[in-house]
Amino acid sequence: MPKMKTNSSAKKRFTITGSGKIKRKKAFKRHILTKKETKQKRNLGHAAIVDASDVKNVKHMLVM
Repeated sequence: MPKMKTNSSAKKRFTITGSGKIKRKKAFKRHILTKKETKQKRNLGHAAIVDASDVKNVKHMLVM
């Protein structure tokens, strides 16, 4: 049986924290930033935790 492969796009987008949670970056901060408020852009810069309903799928893609 061949080896299980990690999903390449997932390993670039998600990291696992020390406590086992999955960290992600927020969307909407790549371009068209002129119409967005400074507060919104600042808050988009912070990392976020993957929602509980998506954790199972993300872990499966990361082959933990």
